[in-house]
Amino acid sequence: MFSTKNFVLEGSDVPSTWVFQYYLNLSERLTGQDLKIKSVFNPSEKTPSFCIYVDKKIMQYKFKDFSTGKNGNKVDLVKLLFEIEYPEAMRKIVADYNEYIKTSEYKDLTIVPEPKWQLDFVKTKGWSIEDQKYWLSYRIGKTMLEKYNVRPIDYYNLVKTKESDIKNLRIGNSCCFGYFDKEGKAFKFYQPKSKSHKFFKVKSYLQGLDQLEYNQPYLVICSSLKDAMCLKGMGYNLEVIAPDSENTMIKPHIIQHFKKKYKKVITLFDNDEAGLKAVDRYADAYKINGFVPTICKDISDAMKSHGFDKVHAMLKPLLRETLNKENQ
Repeated sequence: MFSTKNFVLEGSDVPSTWVFQYYLNLSERLTGQDLKIKSVFNPSEKTPSFCIYVDKKIMQYKFKDFSTGKNGNKVDLVKLLFEIEYPEAMRKIVADYNEYIKTSEYKDLTIVPEPKWQLDFVKTKGWSIEDQKYWLSYRIGKTMLEKYNVRPIDYYNLVKTKESDIKNLRIGNSCCFGYFDKEGKAFKFYQPKSKSHKFFKVKSYLQGLDQLEYNQPYLVICSSLKDAMCLKGMGYNLEVIAPDSENTMIKPHIIQHFKKKYKKVITLFDNDEAGLKAVDRYADAYKINGFVPTICKDISDAMKSHGFDKVHAMLKPLLRETLNKENQ
């Protein structure tokens, strides 16, 4: 005989920790820590970008999948996983939870958010041959990198403090770069050849904003700073910026400022699910037209794989078509 004392009637009574552990088949219990796993919505993903985190305002777990742009709470997760609507997702969560506790006892632990890693120290270095070869493969030279405050670093050190316990983590390899703001403070680190710690975001930052001169007729919002630098280096009469990611919407007042400064603002995002959705979001929210590359996932990869002439042949008509479109 089993007890019914833990049965629930409402989806709101089912712990968010259980929902994420059960439906994502997590190997560890959620007690307040953040997790990053491979996308459950993008089987081809190689680098984990599906983030599971605590919303400290409501002390509930949520998710954000950077590979597809999907995000939300426990109900959104079930809706998307099983392609069902909200009421059915709520009923499923209640039914599955009640069935689960018939044979397994689930003890919901109090969520105590884990402290996050904080930047402690950055050791820069000079440009090595390997560093230069990496960027030149995308046709991005030292002058462009210096303009956008991208610098090679030896390593960066992170610290995490919990009560009296202090942990240190030193990260760096032979191909490691820091992205810095105009005050010289790092906002992101990038290790393109590392499977772990490929990116580390220190703070939100609109990349390329400090470098705008407002002396060209067009502004292109790109998916990454690497793509923005690659596009800028092609010599078109435009300027470039890049938000933290395609899933980060630039604030409305900033968009309005750009629209006053430029003849036209457009987007150029990755040719994948997240990029295509981002193009649509900017079109819906700000009446900004956009496009994606057709010969590769992104502009920088296209440049590396196909070279300037082929990328130019692809981009020129797409840029002209997008810039000539009427605002939606």
